[in-house]
Amino acid sequence: MKFTKEAFLVGFALFALFFGAGNLILPPYLGFFAGSQWYLVALGFVISAVGLPLLGIFAHAQLQGSIFNFANKVSPVFSLIFSVLIYLISVVLPAPRTAAVTYEIAVQPFFDISALTTSIIYFLLVFLFVIKRTSIINNIGKFLTPAILVLLLAIIISGVFSDFKPMGDPITEMPVLFGFFEGYQTFDAIAALVVGGVIIISVKLKADLSPPEIRKIITSAAIIAALGLLFVYGGLIYNGAIVNSEFPSNITRTQLLSGISFLNLGAMAQVGLSLLVALACFTTAVGIITGTADFMKERINKPFVYPLTVSIACILGVVMGALSVNKIIEIALPVLMLIYPLTIVLILLNVLPENYRTSFIMRAVVAVIILFSLPDALQYVIATGLFLQIQELIPFALYGLGWVLPGLIAFVLAVLYENIIRQDPLDQKTST
Repeated sequence: MKFTKEAFLVGFALFALFFGAGNLILPPYLGFFAGSQWYLVALGFVISAVGLPLLGIFAHAQLQGSIFNFANKVSPVFSLIFSVLIYLISVVLPAPRTAAVTYEIAVQPFFDISALTTSIIYFLLVFLFVIKRTSIINNIGKFLTPAILVLLLAIIISGVFSDFKPMGDPITEMPVLFGFFEGYQTFDAIAALVVGGVIIISVKLKADLSPPEIRKIITSAAIIAALGLLFVYGGLIYNGAIVNSEFPSNITRTQLLSGISFLNLGAMAQVGLSLLVALACFTTAVGIITGTADFMKERINKPFVYPLTVSIACILGVVMGALSVNKIIEIALPVLMLIYPLTIVLILLNVLPENYRTSFIMRAVVAVIILFSLPDALQYVIATGLFLQIQELIPFALYGLGWVLPGLIAFVLAVLYENIIRQDPLDQKTST
């Protein structure tokens, strides 16, 4: 595959839009608890935090629409509800978390100001950056991403060549699953649906390109971004693993990242890490709010919709961004356990050939996924042993994967019924 200058620019921007708060603080924490089995947690983390987002962008390149197109075959009403839910979650959880991480790592150690004040200033800057829609991808791809990569490489490479105590034994069981579910907290599968739409619109705004040309640029850019994420995640997880004898086991995610930076970079650690955190978090917040505003403008084609949506999203970000990182992660967990399986399945279905994603097939699979995801999510909301009893009856449910086998069975049966028993046309030719 040939990578053009445009593909590299979009790929760099895509990398920066993906790489935010969770992507920075979660991998070292994984490595820290995995110790000598760091490569196993890395495998699980890469599947959910690189593989799924990559497929999500591939699906966007194929559909060349918005997040609405991902579930439109299930039902336009369902697709609208799903889309609004995804954007609401993105604006209320991952976007504010970028402000919270910025405060805890880049602001609190240097300045005596509150989290709320920081959140106000942070989202005011996001507002100023997002409000001029046409320049977003250029500014991120040309200026912010190179700065992020330089700072990341300084931390990772210095750590690889440092001399630490031998890695300790793993503190976690089932490291692959531990890495996979921690990858949920990056929100990157959801981010793929959100920022994928941003990339599609941005590429269309830059030049008059045909659908095959757009598909080629987006696909190439996705591969470039995925390779960057793969290298960075592997490096950060390894850095966490090699220092797991240096810190106590009750260390927080942000404390560990700060500690690793200090061990690797010395006196310049806090300044370098602060810049890295601020840049990485800022680009993600920009991508989320831009994607949300783009979607609302597409649904309500009025000039005031884009700036109004940006304003509301930034206000919500200010309120939630004043909370601690750990508090936001706690709030996010039950939401993710419900919405992530559905997001994963919609991504997987939309990269399949047409005859494997007809309206009937998608409706059958989505219904089963929602049904079997509910016990995983509700156990964090309602304190009762009922959900544990239900989980014990469903294969893999105790590991948070109770939806996998039923979803696979529903898919196989729906494909057989649609393409063999009914012998209907391969697709209903509904909107993709």
